[in-house]
Amino acid sequence: MERKGLHVAVVGATGAVGQQMIQTLENRKFPVETLTLLSSERSAGKKVVFKGQEIEVQVAKPESFAGVDIALFSAGGAVSKALAPEAVKRGAIVVDNTSAFRMDENVPLVVPEVNESDLTWHNGIIANPNCSTIQMVVALEPIRQAFGLKKVIVSTYQAVSGAGSQAIEELKTQAKAILAGESFTPEILPVKSERKHYQIAFNAIPQIDKFQENGFTFEEMKMINETKKIMHMPELEVAATCVRIPVMTGHSESVYIEVEKEGISAEQIKRVLKEAPGVVLQDDPADQLYPMPADCVGKNDVFVGRIRKDLDRDNAFHLWIVSDNLLKGAAWNSVQIAESLLKLGLVNL
Repeated sequence: MERKGLHVAVVGATGAVGQQMIQTLENRKFPVETLTLLSSERSAGKKVVFKGQEIEVQVAKPESFAGVDIALFSAGGAVSKALAPEAVKRGAIVVDNTSAFRMDENVPLVVPEVNESDLTWHNGIIANPNCSTIQMVVALEPIRQAFGLKKVIVSTYQAVSGAGSQAIEELKTQAKAILAGESFTPEILPVKSERKHYQIAFNAIPQIDKFQENGFTFEEMKMINETKKIMHMPELEVAATCVRIPVMTGHSESVYIEVEKEGISAEQIKRVLKEAPGVVLQDDPADQLYPMPADCVGKNDVFVGRIRKDLDRDNAFHLWIVSDNLLKGAAWNSVQIAESLLKLGLVNL
């Protein structure tokens, strides 16, 4: 008997990204015949609406994946490490939105606009890159293809939703307290498990994730290593500084690049980006048109503007890149990978 669709599981179904995954599956009319929603024991029993029907969230365990075709994971690295191999054993293809498998040489790290063909060699697990990496490589890959790429220096301005729902609440609570002249105690940011916590409201914190021995944070090293892996360019020079700012949703990035070809103009870069998949060019200084996080919320695209040639280097350019970190940075890229698996015949209806 022919199936009407796939059996899809969402792990971490009640979290910010899990909720966006479910909404994106519905918005994209992804062919779902059965949707299994999974979470920790704490969230089990909650009900989530999908296509007008309530689905009860169940506790995620190995046997939950029996008969599942595609499992979208976004419940933290420890959960992915424990359950993703169990899902694969039971025949599912896992699209994992944590850092658990990203740098595993046997796991493709995929942004469909950039390296969709890497899906053909997966062994059951496909990694979804870090949110800040995704939006940057979507914008840089068409430039790389047209003019080559030698160097990338990025400074990020990242929304609190990237740190989860507790960070969102902390920003709201602190902003209200400050405006009311009341005291408060930071408890979540920059990193919940760290010894010190700092105010995020009306502030900028130059730490996302924990510091490594080389002085870079784990988030910065993710951007550096993932960019090289996705682009298949271990020799690419990449440096990152990642900063948390008091914005709810939408990561912004100031990016400096050096291309291989000499004599390229900013207009040539703009023309390439105007035709690039998944990119929206918003670049008209005369009309004050440029991307901003407030305008990108709820949109799947990566928005690029402020494109200008460096004043000292002929082959260098500056760009401003903005995207919804919960969508292209997480949920949409995951569902897009699932769509690519169908398109390439790597999963069958």
